[in-house]
Amino acid sequence: MTKQVRQLDRVVIRFAGDSGDGMQLTGDRFTSETAQLGNDISTLPNFPAEIRAPAGTLPGVSSFQVHFADFDILTPGDAPNVLVAMNPAALKANLADLPKGASIIVNTDEFTSRNLTKVGYSANPLEDGSLVGWNVAPVGLTSMTVKALESFDISKKDAERAKNMFALGLLSWMYSRPYDSTIAFLERKFAARPELVAANIAAFKAGWNFGETTENFAVRYEVKPARMVPGNYRNITGNVALALGIVAAGVRSGLPVFLGAYPITPASDILHELSKHKKFGVTTVQAEDEIAAIGVALGASYGGALGVTTTSGPGVALKGETISLAVALELPLLIIDVQRAGPSTGMPTKTEQADLNMALFGRHGEAPVAVLAPRSPADCFTAALEAAHIALTYRTPVILLSDGYIANGSEPWRLPEVADLPDLRVRFATEPNGEDGKSFLPYLRDPQTLARPWAVPGTPGLEHRIGGLEKADKTGDISYDPANHDFMVRTRAARIEGIEVPDIEVEDPDGTARVLVLGWGSTYGPIGAAARALRQRGLAIAQAHLRHLSPMPKNLGEVLKSYDKVVIPEMNLGQLAGVIRSRYLVDAIAYNQVRGLPFTAAELEGVLEEVVKNA
Repeated sequence: MTKQVRQLDRVVIRFAGDSGDGMQLTGDRFTSETAQLGNDISTLPNFPAEIRAPAGTLPGVSSFQVHFADFDILTPGDAPNVLVAMNPAALKANLADLPKGASIIVNTDEFTSRNLTKVGYSANPLEDGSLVGWNVAPVGLTSMTVKALESFDISKKDAERAKNMFALGLLSWMYSRPYDSTIAFLERKFAARPELVAANIAAFKAGWNFGETTENFAVRYEVKPARMVPGNYRNITGNVALALGIVAAGVRSGLPVFLGAYPITPASDILHELSKHKKFGVTTVQAEDEIAAIGVALGASYGGALGVTTTSGPGVALKGETISLAVALELPLLIIDVQRAGPSTGMPTKTEQADLNMALFGRHGEAPVAVLAPRSPADCFTAALEAAHIALTYRTPVILLSDGYIANGSEPWRLPEVADLPDLRVRFATEPNGEDGKSFLPYLRDPQTLARPWAVPGTPGLEHRIGGLEKADKTGDISYDPANHDFMVRTRAARIEGIEVPDIEVEDPDGTARVLVLGWGSTYGPIGAAARALRQRGLAIAQAHLRHLSPMPKNLGEVLKSYDKVVIPEMNLGQLAGVIRSRYLVDAIAYNQVRGLPFTAAELEGVLEEVVKNA
């Protein structure tokens, strides 16, 4: 049977099911297949915090959304065109996000009276007419998978588990995805159990063949590759990009990398990835707690390594005292905070931008540090290199603020040429620097950067005092002198304010905009998509995005004052807006949501349209 092939420019698909149904794996494999075709991609994994929430319940629903297109995209998509619902809970939890006319592929085998009752359905929605308006495709995913695998020497439970591969095969056929990489992945993943390799591949092919032969799906779709800058690309998540950026920083600086980390969602994958790169001089230590993790990282910096610690919000709070110690010692240190919804344990697997105030001000005493934030998963690589450059050049702790949306999301990343990466080599102190030619002054500063010399312990003649007590200027001796303390506090602050950061760039295509939308971190995509949509409708709006949050770009004040209104969307209660108001005396309009989810482009488009029309 020859089926119609229809061309599309973009598609948003959401795989949803129980947290044991393998939706993250399914979405990841579909994304990898899509990356091979050269589409632009953006993804949004969404999963429960519980290791295993009660099966078939709303709190146990796990989903993975992938947006792919033949043009440049900025977000995972506001609403799915297709929902794959593995059970009633997945349908109920996600139906409100689906516009009328969207397609729903439903695993009918799970719509039993028991499962319907679990999520509050009094009648089967597949039979009571409540899904009129959507294109519903009922498919017995579980039963067909079991049937396809009945000749394999595996348990019925293992056969049922393979239903996600059946679903992946069906969707791969429907959207003309290649599948060789998935076959190779399954061979690697289940290498220790050949029977599961064969069964999962068979389930995948059964799903593909079902799409090819059934009359339920009369149309197959194609999305052409996107036009992208020539080069070698790979699909990458924010956490992996951060890890590779740290590896690159170690190679380009010539320093060993030392990661001290305590596992915490959603930062743990950085530890997992870095542990694979020992051959590049990377040492990883899983410490007993957050305080120990930053302690060993700072100790590594003292010993001449690039010290790094990774965590999320609660861990940054615990690390605060040692960050202040690093400020006093004036040593390079990277603190990567993958923000999540708080306070306290909050919603560990959901995203938020609420650690900005803690990063800027959350230490005792006057303890300023550099703070920057990547804007997308691929940008995490560049941001990690930039953070390392600042830390090594200015001898300061640097806080890098990622978040759960960036960390777990993915997009294509163009592999850079190694020769194009920044040169991060540092010069350690190797001989006395005192006027007498014999003494070593550990706080004698570089006149341009105000950085003190970095002396590796054990270097003959460069013995010096270390600790958290206030240091005397130049000599580093313990000092309680009021004038010296004032001088050292001001000098440390001046060192941070003197960090050279690029001017902020403004996207204002025709130069007539009266409204500027300012963002930071992961709001880049939704803001950019909203601004793009408004311009396509003839409304002028300017967009600027902050990477450097401490110090801020020198031209930021001038840029802010050149617009009638400034709007700042944030996934917090207005933290950047508060800083902008106090520092630049600009009455910024804050738009804030703290739902554990990123903004949608449509949501911001509506908010910004109202501001533009009333400007």
